[in-house]
Amino acid sequence: MRIRTPTVVGSVVLLALVGGLAFLSQLQPVGNPSQRQILEIPQGASLSHVSSLLYQRQLIKSDWAFSWMGRVLGADRNIIPGEYEFHGGMAPADVLNKITKGEVVRYAVTIPEGYSIEQIAGILQAKGLADQDRFIALTKDRDFLSRLNFQVEDLEGYLFPDTYHFTRQMPPESIIQAMVTRFKQSWTEQLQARAAELGMSVHQIMTLASVIEKETGLSQERGLISGVFHNRLRKKIPLQSDPTVIYALAQFDGDLRKKDLTVDSPYNTYRFRGLPPGPIANPGEASIKAALYPVPTNYLYFVSRNDGSHQFSATLDEHNIAVKKFQLQQRQRSS
Repeated sequence: MRIRTPTVVGSVVLLALVGGLAFLSQLQPVGNPSQRQILEIPQGASLSHVSSLLYQRQLIKSDWAFSWMGRVLGADRNIIPGEYEFHGGMAPADVLNKITKGEVVRYAVTIPEGYSIEQIAGILQAKGLADQDRFIALTKDRDFLSRLNFQVEDLEGYLFPDTYHFTRQMPPESIIQAMVTRFKQSWTEQLQARAAELGMSVHQIMTLASVIEKETGLSQERGLISGVFHNRLRKKIPLQSDPTVIYALAQFDGDLRKKDLTVDSPYNTYRFRGLPPGPIANPGEASIKAALYPVPTNYLYFVSRNDGSHQFSATLDEHNIAVKKFQLQQRQRSS
């Protein structure tokens, strides 16, 4: 017995060593970093289910080894659902670490200045991040708006244009919350004080900023257009802004007609004096500041030069001459 015991013990140790090495070999990467995949881990998925999904996609060598490692590390209670990007060069321990930390795929979404709620909803739906109808409905939901601390009819004007990073699992409420939070961050105490100096509310400033945003894409014109609108508001002259009329139309084919200017809507600034009831788009920071800091001017009119810029006039006679000039040029180009 004294002679045989070391042999048995040695055999056991050897078997344990071989088994351990075999087990560790199952916890090595299966490929190389260039082999990338997106895998969605569903809500409520168990560790064994996740192991099976990873094995089927050839992201791990062994589902049972992955499951055993996960249980030993207590990961079976910490799996976070969502979309994950993995690559063949990842060790199973790195894969496990990723899904327990919730390092899900985030999609970059850029919301351009001047987009309406409907256009923003369209972008999100196209990227598979939100249902368009549900998103629009939420921006008008009184209870939801109250929870966001907004006393408005809808969130037009308050979905701040920026680049965001959203996950596919993010509910539309959270997406809207992110955009509204970004607006609140941009609306500083200094801007609030400036609005008070002008005797205007936040809503009025955002409404004016949205009209400025839709009127021009030229940074050097925003302050001047703001000056024109402030002059008109002060003199109680209708703003006569085409973008507000377009916003009021149920259907718009890209051609604003004379009859459209008679549409019975508070957004028709040809028929009704003052600002429209609310924003007509979601303005960017530059247009918001332009609304707050208009360029001092005696201009009351402007007309498109058909090249993205505008001709400004102080009198109606000057304006009518400019209108004829640029309308004639437009007709000549179209003929």
